[in-house]
Amino acid sequence: MKRYFSRVVALFTNRKIWVRQIVVASLAAGAAWLVGEQAFEGGGLVAAIVCSLSIRISLYKSVREGFGQILGTAIGAGVALLTVYFFDFGVIAVATTVLFCSVVARGLRLGEVASVNVPVTALIVIGPGISSSTAEHRLYSTLIGAGIAIIFSYFSHASTPAGRTTEQITRLGKKSANLLGEMAEGVATGYSQDDAGKWLMRARILIEEIPNVRSQALEAKRYARWSPLAEADQADALYLRGIAMEHTVVQVRTISRTLFDSAVAGGVTQFANRQIATALSAASYAISSKIESIESQSAEQRALNISEDLRLAAATLAEELIAETDRIDQEEFVRNISLVSNIERMADSLDESSPALSDVKTPGESPSSKVMQVSPVTLAMKWPKRMWFAIRRFLQR
Repeated sequence: MKRYFSRVVALFTNRKIWVRQIVVASLAAGAAWLVGEQAFEGGGLVAAIVCSLSIRISLYKSVREGFGQILGTAIGAGVALLTVYFFDFGVIAVATTVLFCSVVARGLRLGEVASVNVPVTALIVIGPGISSSTAEHRLYSTLIGAGIAIIFSYFSHASTPAGRTTEQITRLGKKSANLLGEMAEGVATGYSQDDAGKWLMRARILIEEIPNVRSQALEAKRYARWSPLAEADQADALYLRGIAMEHTVVQVRTISRTLFDSAVAGGVTQFANRQIATALSAASYAISSKIESIESQSAEQRALNISEDLRLAAATLAEELIAETDRIDQEEFVRNISLVSNIERMADSLDESSPALSDVKTPGESPSSKVMQVSPVTLAMKWPKRMWFAIRRFLQR
């Protein structure tokens, strides 16, 4: 019985972040219902629903989600009320509301989640028993629900956006270091094509985590611009560090692909396996040391030493491979020597000195992960110009 109880408790203790988020979401919905019910009769349900739809795991995302929710719902519900006025509440009103809200969400370039939430909230506003006062109360309840979601989202995560960025960078770095260490051991002892295939598969999985790290780093950077609780310099440094880790992971994936190609062609010969294994082991150690320096907040000086040691390992590998040129097949030599470039690029990423990190503009969040893809200020500046252009074209006819 005690063992069974321990297993049940472990289901929650091992998922502390998830438990915290659902508890905060539940408390937020309850608070929204309480405030909405006190403000208007029957307003608690609308406020609780909107709060549940709007709350996110961070204050920054909840602000964007709440703003898009309020703006889209206000426009959609306004036209929906006109539809109800002319056609009464029924199939025409519902279909028109969903259609117009979808068009509004598309026109405002709301994200994927908000594009679904806006029609749902608009339908709640114009639900059965609608009247001018009821619709007004439901719109106010929408504002209450979104506002409470913004407030409670601050407590959805124990760490700050900068802290979450650091966590994701260190987690991805540790996985990359472990993979390089396993590849080093495999090359030293002799590996098969199946082993190389597993390494390549794991490297591809690491690549899939890059958008999450980039999105989180961008959130920390933007959050620091308007929040007095965050330092802009620290957020900018974390953003650059996230891009550096992205470049490092790409090189890990490239190395795994090179080893796989070598396995398909017959494997690395015994003349080169020791040298390559040593270099890969040095790369694994360098990434691990970099992660330790990030966690201890002493990254600057240690990063320089780590990168110099890794560059030395790459140069040693190049010299040893060139010395074995006569005994290594030309195609295999080309594959092996390419590992030197991969390791040198890792070194440039670890000390964050490469112009590829600082001088090249990096895209932000992917469109699918954004809540509002275009700033409302930008949209507000474009709309008058588009309307004036349309009027001019009409008059010219």
